[in-house]
Formats: sequence, structure tokens, C-alpha cells
Amino acid sequence: MTISNSFETFAKEATEYQKAFNEMIHSWGEISVLDDKTQHLSYLAVLAATGKTSGLPFHVMLAKKAGASREEIISAIMVGLPAVGNEVINALPAALEAFDKN
Repeated sequence: MTISNSFETFAKEATEYQKAFNEMIHSWGEISVLDDKTQHLSYLAVLAATGKTSGLPFHVMLAKKAGASREEIISAIMVGLPAVGNEVINALPAALEAFDKN
């Protein structure tokens, strides 16, 4: 899976912070009542709505691994369109490129 340059640097240069961050993310996932696919699709919607496109390829692959279809990826990205406008449209190319890659 492809991770962003910034996250690679975070893991390499701030190892203890990255370890603590991963532990928090893991525990966060443990308490969620959403199934894996829904959790990943929801996260894609948040990334798209906030313009955090560097994380899209990694999280698209997690959603795909959890069983999300290409159409579900598109729908998740588009969820925020009424609320935030074209910010989500900017996320669509990166998300689909990551989905189609594998």
C-alpha cells in the first residue's frame, strides 16, 4: 500500500509519536460499532471533505480490501459535496487512481 511522504517521514523521524498515534488509531477502531467497510468509506468522506488528499490512496486501498466497490468509493467521496462544495471533487482523481491501481 502507498502511504504519503509526510506519513513516511512521521514514522521515520518521530517514531515514538507515530507509535502512540498508531495505538490510539487501533483503539479507536476497536470501539467503533461500524463494520470495517463502512468505517473506511466514512473516513474517505472525511478526508475528501477536509481536503486531505495525501491520505486517500492508503485509505482507498483499506476500503477496497474491506470490500468497497469503485462506485462506493465515489459515493463516499461525494457525500460531502452539498456541505463543502468542490473540495470533495478535488479528491476524486486521487481516490479513483488508487482504486484502479490494484
